[in-house]
Amino acid sequence: MRKRAMFAACTLAISGTLLAAVSAQAGENTDTEGKVLNIYAWNEEFLNRMEDFYPGYEIVDNSTGMIGDVTVRWNIISAENNEYQNTLDEILLNQKNAQDDDKADIFLIEEDYARKYVDSDYTLSLSELGITEANNAGQFAFTRDVVSDSEGNVKGTAWMACPGVLIYNREIAREVLGTDDPKKVQEALSDWDGFLSAADTMKEAGYSMTASVYDTYRVFAGNVSGGWVEDGVLQVDENIRRWAELSGTMLDKGETTLSEMWSEDWNSGFYPEENVFCFFGPQWFYEYCMEADAEGSIAGQGGWAAAEGPQSFFWGGTWICAAKGTDNASLIKKIMLKLTCDKEILTGIARTSGDFVNHVSVIRTLMEEEDESFSSDILGGQNPISVLLSNAGEASGNYISSYDYVCSREYQAAMKEYFEGTKTYEEAEEEFYQAVLERYPDLSR
Repeated sequence: MRKRAMFAACTLAISGTLLAAVSAQAGENTDTEGKVLNIYAWNEEFLNRMEDFYPGYEIVDNSTGMIGDVTVRWNIISAENNEYQNTLDEILLNQKNAQDDDKADIFLIEEDYARKYVDSDYTLSLSELGITEANNAGQFAFTRDVVSDSEGNVKGTAWMACPGVLIYNREIAREVLGTDDPKKVQEALSDWDGFLSAADTMKEAGYSMTASVYDTYRVFAGNVSGGWVEDGVLQVDENIRRWAELSGTMLDKGETTLSEMWSEDWNSGFYPEENVFCFFGPQWFYEYCMEADAEGSIAGQGGWAAAEGPQSFFWGGTWICAAKGTDNASLIKKIMLKLTCDKEILTGIARTSGDFVNHVSVIRTLMEEEDESFSSDILGGQNPISVLLSNAGEASGNYISSYDYVCSREYQAAMKEYFEGTKTYEEAEEEFYQAVLERYPDLSR
């Protein structure tokens, strides 16, 4: 079994006064390092990578390690009910007054709330740690986009990337499309016109194209030409509107449903009797979310395969951030460089854990060597590394902002009434505007 923990699929702005400015090297004590490195995370994923791959790391117990004479203290806090963020916020607010051994040093963030911390004064930029653009130039661009603040400062780094793919039912593909070969299936689904045409064919054969209208949302949202908010003005990108149009069309034709993602009805699409052709998700989605261990599931029978799909996108990920006020800046720099930039270590992570590591040349080399680290029983033995690489290279995080979580949630909620036929599109969009402007009264439209 690979040891990766499943990412949380699920933002509140940090309140309070900003911490005092610190030196360019990020420490109030730049000459010596602290004796305790406090790391905050919501699962043991990063802990496992440190134990297995950081040179000189020694395990003391389940929540403690040593790097030289520095004690590494792991603070693993559940993400349920926002407990992780709430705890982290309190720690960061009290950072200035904390004793050195109690200061937060490293904390982990994920995509959905990354900008909450990146756009705050609580997070150090990589340049303040002494990490240069040349150091992380090999990383996929979208992983840097996610953690770049409004001034272009990169304030986190990741050892893995999470490009999304189209995950399709092999048996249905053979029956309806005449093949389950990923390259040939991709030819039929390489754009949204082809996707809609295939949906019509699937419906005629008695199959649903997707389990829900919401399955395609992240793909469209990942290919916008602007953010939800530009210069203080709330807006809806045309590609988001296109999602609503396409989804409404498919729903009217009976080619998908209004099931909520992660609901029991949606979940049933992982089983053959529900006749669902495809889902969209990254590597963690098909490995951990499609019920491979459940009796009778398609994943358990190796019945899925992966193709690029109509558009590239990404979903999720974990980024390592340094807390401003840390007294372990030099050690944090070493950890970041080793676990996210060192090609030899990243190759070891990929081969041992199966992580799609965040380094273009490492992934290309593994692909050229036909490394089997990414081969998946769930995908019928397919090695999707070339598919993942293709979408990782095209994925963009240029327009991610701290408004995304609320805006996406409110837009989808408003569109449900449009899909149900209780509101026109214009009425539903107006409801979206009102909901977001009530939450953010400083915005205009």
